[in-house]
Amino acid sequence: MAKVPPPPDPADKSAETPALADVIERNIRTVARQHLEARQNRGVSERIADAITTFSGRMPFVYLHVAWFALWILANTGHLGVPAFDPFPYGLLTMIVSLEAIFLSTFVLISQNRLSEDADRRAHLDLQIGLLTEHELTRALQMLDAVQDKLGIENDADTELAQLEMETRPEDVLAEIQRVARQVRANPKRPRPTARG
Repeated sequence: MAKVPPPPDPADKSAETPALADVIERNIRTVARQHLEARQNRGVSERIADAITTFSGRMPFVYLHVAWFALWILANTGHLGVPAFDPFPYGLLTMIVSLEAIFLSTFVLISQNRLSEDADRRAHLDLQIGLLTEHELTRALQMLDAVQDKLGIENDADTELAQLEMETRPEDVLAEIQRVARQVRANPKRPRPTARG
């Protein structure tokens, strides 16, 4: 008779999660907590807009409309034994559907605006972390170069390494991106330099 393995110990987190560095797990928990806080801090109107947007973006919404339109058309063509209250070309149905489309598009825009604000905050966080990482790496290269000088090791004549040791200013990078974009717009057929060239 085969032995049944004992249930996992709740205190043993290796049983429920893969082996990840503590800092990764901490970061995952932080992001999940911030996401939950953002959802909980939504106002009533944002909750309603999100609920309507979520429902209208699923197949039950489509099925509901198919059934509604079919019943409406059948009722107004006399197939259900009901006197026609909106004869062809179904002007009342057209008005109702138009009003529904206006409100639905507004709810979708409300939800999209909130999601866009969330995405902007995440992008800003990514930018700040990226700038900090770039600064730290540049500083580490400069420190390694100083250690190399202190130990009397001859510096490599690689110009790319010397460029990497220079501090990168975001405004300079943005200015270069804009300059290149203007050049491409001005002369779109000009061949772009390859990574090797």
